[in-house]
Amino acid sequence: MIWLRETDSTNEEIKRRAGEDAPDGLWVVADRQTRGRGRRGRSWESANEGNLYMSLLLRPVFPKESASMVTLVMALSVASVIREMTGLDAKIKWPNDIVIGGKKVVGILTELAFDEQGSYYLVCGVGINVNQRSFPVEITETATSLLTEYISITTEKAEGTETARIDRKQLAECLRERFKADYASFCKVGNMSELKASYEALLANKDAYVRVLDPKGEYEGIALGINNDGELLVQKAEGCVEAVYAGEVSVRGIYGYV
Repeated sequence: MIWLRETDSTNEEIKRRAGEDAPDGLWVVADRQTRGRGRRGRSWESANEGNLYMSLLLRPVFPKESASMVTLVMALSVASVIREMTGLDAKIKWPNDIVIGGKKVVGILTELAFDEQGSYYLVCGVGINVNQRSFPVEITETATSLLTEYISITTEKAEGTETARIDRKQLAECLRERFKADYASFCKVGNMSELKASYEALLANKDAYVRVLDPKGEYEGIALGINNDGELLVQKAEGCVEAVYAGEVSVRGIYGYV
């Protein structure tokens, strides 16, 4: 695990190091990103300090068609570690956002790339709002941080909350160990079957009405859970069940983000 004061993007940093034959399992962590990215080319707001921006290099042996499931494995690991470390009710908004009280606290971006020999590798980036206390006005209603939520569940004027900080190094190291175990379970079977129950137990969308934003046509239904391939199973009003693939569509709550 390599710690940097600043980089453009931890995902880009991993790609540069992958081109220099960096090994499988390398983590790069930065205090600040100058050009962080989210899904579908969106920018990721990177505060100057206090948060955790980290990316992992994986050189898998499973087919690249299974790579999208790694995002779900990472989401399970992150949510589990947050719950264990802070006691906060972290949930997964399928497929890979972590939310607390309906607000986003973690974003995950997994990218597939190829080296000069034509072999593929994965870059799994994780952005965690840890100690950030304020957000730009445009995301105030949808974003939060671990510290903000932790303070909100303590006594309003509890001693020490003004200077409270969550240990980012401990969080990073715990995530590394948890992901190692979850990823081993995934690799053993090549799908989500061994992690499915744990993932669904933290799935904020489960048994909730959702809107599926499919380019071929939007529809609504009830999210039943995931299948072994990590696809979200949505029961439409007419009773049929659709398997939603994360790479093609977005899913939102009927009355809000979750």
